Amino acid sequence: MLKTANRVLLALLGLGLFALGGGVLLGALDLQRHWDFDVPGWWPFRGPEDVVLGTEGRTRWREEGWWWPTVIAVLAVLLALLLWWLLAQRRHRLGGVLVDSEDGAAARLDGRTLEDVIEEEAQALDGVSRAHVRLTGRSTAPTARVRLLLEPHADPARTLGQLSRETLAHARDSAGLDRLPSKVRLREARHRSQRVA
Repeated sequence: MLKTANRVLLALLGLGLFALGGGVLLGALDLQRHWDFDVPGWWPFRGPEDVVLGTEGRTRWREEGWWWPTVIAVLAVLLALLLWWLLAQRRHRLGGVLVDSEDGAAARLDGRTLEDVIEEEAQALDGVSRAHVRLTGRSTAPTARVRLLLEPHADPARTLGQLSRETLAHARDSAGLDRLPSKVRLREARHRSQRVA
């Protein structure tokens, strides 16, 4: 849902900026005269001498009492919407995972506890220096985001295979989930170069 909303908003913003930029270029380069076509009467940029916002446009509503409160209210709403959109981009940590207890009642497994267990098991893998796990998504369909810091001697393919076959499979089975989609990010730990005497 968030990806779709982002794409629609960015597409609309892009189209609006493209149309505005095209309109300014059309007038600034005087293309309607060079290419011999007419622009509609409401078109604001008719030639290189035109400005984006003329004196009449800047001062038309200045004397009206409603003008400045309306401008400030619109800008405040726009700012609030942009802040909401920005905060919505952050992936929230999952509070709990619903576990099917097979007796007709659902139990709730604490999300942080499951994260800690996955982290501990991942850090026990050969070649893993540090692990960080975050569960996101819905309580009935969580997604694991795993970051591993690998030792210089670690084999990334082998570590990734162990993580998938053992650690994440254990977490999936213990929580009674059909699947546990995961995104894994591997990074190598930096180590100091050693002096040879």
